[in-house]
Amino acid sequence: MEMNRRSAMMVIGAGVFAAAPARAETEIKLGHVGEPGSLFDRCSQEFAKRVNARLGGKAKLAVYGSSQLGSDSDLLKKLKLGTVDLALPSTVMSSLVALFGLFEMPYLVKDREHMARIRDQILYPSMAPAAEKDGFRILATWENGVRHITNNKKRIVKPEDLQGIKLRVPAGEWRVKMFKAYGANPSPLSFSEVFVALQTGVMDGQENPFAQIYPARFYEVQKYLSLTGHVYTPAYLTAGRSWSRFDPEVQKAVAETAREMEPVVLKLAAELDDDFLKKLKDAGMQVNEVDKAAFLKASQSVFDEFSKQVPEGKDLIDKALALGKAA
Repeated sequence: MEMNRRSAMMVIGAGVFAAAPARAETEIKLGHVGEPGSLFDRCSQEFAKRVNARLGGKAKLAVYGSSQLGSDSDLLKKLKLGTVDLALPSTVMSSLVALFGLFEMPYLVKDREHMARIRDQILYPSMAPAAEKDGFRILATWENGVRHITNNKKRIVKPEDLQGIKLRVPAGEWRVKMFKAYGANPSPLSFSEVFVALQTGVMDGQENPFAQIYPARFYEVQKYLSLTGHVYTPAYLTAGRSWSRFDPEVQKAVAETAREMEPVVLKLAAELDDDFLKKLKDAGMQVNEVDKAAFLKASQSVFDEFSKQVPEGKDLIDKALALGKAA
């Protein structure tokens, strides 16, 4: 009888042991505001695929797009709290780290090759350390894109055409200053709220790269697309407080893969520009060129104020412009 009881207990114990769940796999959360099919979405998914293949089960990187984990501002707060592991901020970085206002200067970045030189010779040596002091570790520099204006009122050709236009802009003081200089009435608003604001007339227009405009279906609620190309905005794959809790091997895999993605992102971005512009035209948007010389002239006050207000601001602008002349 005793033997039977002991045998039964061993069987039960073995059953309990067999049914016990394995230790949960470490999840690395990456949040961004891009819609499905956007540049943010495509790059993040490719990044996750590459990282997870490299990690081989040591951890898993999961992507949460479409503002599932909050707006850009929310995501940066969560990075500092450690409740989100990675985010892909763009303009909003200029609100928290003053030097990042460099990328808010109108017509500063000539093209993607110029941006790559700025990234390697200015951003990483001078700007990334400033971000890290504020709790943000820049793992890689990806892209948001070249920004253009859409609206429901009229074709925008010169800055004065923006007079009185209610324009949604992302969080960042320099974008507000820029469009005030152009005569518009700019208001910061979370990306997830833009479609409804345009649909209801709360906003007349907005400005974004093609890779945000098309996936967000703004063509359904906007008539005009004016090719201002007023700002090239990078996006920064950024870690925060939780970074230190990951094993060094996991950190290495994530950080190295993030940098390996940089040329991949730029190539994909260029391809998507052509594809999305065609799709926006096919969707019925009225597309027009603008007088860029007039916009650049109207931008001088923004350059002057940044140079005076931000320590090292003028030096950064001069270095960036000089890199634009490099072969």
